[in-house]
Amino acid sequence: MQTHAPTRPEPETYLAAIDADSARVVEALSGVDPAAGVPTCPGWTTVDLARHLAEVQHGWAGIVQAGVTDADEARALHERSTLPESTDLPGTLDLLRDATTELLAAIRGRPTDAPVWTWSREQTAGFVLRRQAHEACVHRLDAELTAAPDGSARTLVDPLLAADGVDEVLRLVADHGPMPTPGGTTSPGSGEGAEPAPLVRIVASDTGATWIVAVDVANGTLEVADADPADGTVRPRAILTGTAEDLLCTFWGRPAVTDPHRVGDLLLLGELDRVLTQRPAR
Repeated sequence: MQTHAPTRPEPETYLAAIDADSARVVEALSGVDPAAGVPTCPGWTTVDLARHLAEVQHGWAGIVQAGVTDADEARALHERSTLPESTDLPGTLDLLRDATTELLAAIRGRPTDAPVWTWSREQTAGFVLRRQAHEACVHRLDAELTAAPDGSARTLVDPLLAADGVDEVLRLVADHGPMPTPGGTTSPGSGEGAEPAPLVRIVASDTGATWIVAVDVANGTLEVADADPADGTVRPRAILTGTAEDLLCTFWGRPAVTDPHRVGDLLLLGELDRVLTQRPAR
């Protein structure tokens, strides 16, 4: 059966993305007023954005490097390995440079299937690698829009990486909503005795990747099919179409270059938007 599932990038692609996007954050913020607000993160300043990414990368580097597999151990490590205080922008950007180097070294030092603690159901170094690639990507967009709110400093996201980011955020929300569903669901919304949840097809117009998502309006949860058969057997109530980058930005609450096209049940698509605000942090 032909399907249109996204292709997972190789580990080196994720590593290169972390490196490049983190460097771009430093570059974009270097000439910005340290007190300037971040338009995509209300309440944050330029320094807050840089420090946030540095803290996240430093924290996960420590967990991966130490091979931490227990939540209490991860919490204790975090408490004893906080970053030095820095209130000025140049010093904070130096912390970010160091944290990126530390994270890349830690991840390169462990196989992607090595067990490490995460807040996800997936407890592997590979989860950290993928998550941090998309974390750096989204915050790179934040930095560029802080440097130039009109979007003139914005650089494009690689389409295949963006499609993987769409897949990641959909499955993170499905796994971490108020009523998480078991992984590996092949017929979303079709539990025994339950009214099937309405389906949305999400289409990345530039990569060809598609997703079938069941939106449980009553419970505010999602289920994501393993793959979209794309053979006419699945009939969604609504379709959301956009480039992979525009979908990724929309799902993470960032401005798209062009808003995705919405067809069908617009109320259902609005509910999808609402459920996606439950996306986990970090």
